Amino acid sequence: MFSSVAPLARLNPFYAPHFQLVQDGVRKRAEPAEAPATRRSLAAASAAEEYSCEYGSLKFYALCGVGGVLSCGLTHTAVVPLDLVKCRMQVDPQKYKSIVNGFSVTLKEDGVRGLAKGWAPTFIGYSMQGLCKFGFYEVFKILYGNMLGEENAYLWRTSLYLAASASAEFFADIALAPMEAAKVRIQTQPGYANTLRQAVPKMFGEEGIWAFYKGVAPLWMRQIPYTMMKFACFERTVEALYKYIVPKPRSECTKGEQLVVTFVAGYIAGVFCAIVSHPADSVVSVLNKEKGSSASQVLMRLGFKGVWKGLFARIIMIGTLTALQWFIYDSVKVYFRLPRPPPPEMPESLKKKLGLTE
Repeated sequence: MFSSVAPLARLNPFYAPHFQLVQDGVRKRAEPAEAPATRRSLAAASAAEEYSCEYGSLKFYALCGVGGVLSCGLTHTAVVPLDLVKCRMQVDPQKYKSIVNGFSVTLKEDGVRGLAKGWAPTFIGYSMQGLCKFGFYEVFKILYGNMLGEENAYLWRTSLYLAASASAEFFADIALAPMEAAKVRIQTQPGYANTLRQAVPKMFGEEGIWAFYKGVAPLWMRQIPYTMMKFACFERTVEALYKYIVPKPRSECTKGEQLVVTFVAGYIAGVFCAIVSHPADSVVSVLNKEKGSSASQVLMRLGFKGVWKGLFARIIMIGTLTALQWFIYDSVKVYFRLPRPPPPEMPESLKKKLGLTE
């Protein structure tokens, strides 16, 4: 497993383990030393705060899944109007030339209610995706961390985040695909269907079960890189904010202050997510609109310029979405009193091996 995640580390922008070791060892910090292992850190903290469940327990994973349902389902539904215009810009750029023009044309043709088209499949689909995305991320992060061992999990933590998030998103997209296909049909094909109840039987009658899953491969192309960036960038940004920006240790911050850090880190991660995943998002939008086309055919027809249509709208949407998702997810953890491990610290055993302890 170590050999499989190690090459990923060299490809990510945060890779510099040996430099980080020196920095962590030499840098004098004001905060008290953290226990080396996550479980020991949480056990020590429980004297000051009592958690509702054990870290890594079934209850912990289940409540993390609930947090994922709320964070993804609510936020994606809230931005349905922007998502609708973005999709229409991707599939019909001649008619929907910009965000402002897209809203204007949609309001003129469909009225205010037209901006809410596709809200039902959006809410159901992204709630299911959030359940798997966040719930399985916690599962795989702990699983892979245990397989690597404490020291390697610290050294290669970015690769750990990448591998865990990619694994979680693989299953999340299978859960999302049917509703995503219905949503795009409703939003981009005028007269096809106005509601989920109309769209599902019509799609099944025309193409069978394949209608709901033909977009799963492009979804993987879009969502897996997006989620890898979303989780790895967020985790490392939180770590950097507490190390270099926040003027006091995380343990001394209030819950509100911690949630502000979460929101800022989430927005930074969201901007990068939008850029990484946008070309595949364009392919998904066109593919679900057209019958009989393959992802490669759509990609060749759109060309380099075409796949970047609607990027600005997506940056606004995904940046805000990602920030709110992390904020809601972390708020759910606070509300249910779930264990929330602090940013990782170098294990004492590794410090001794490197001669960094006095």
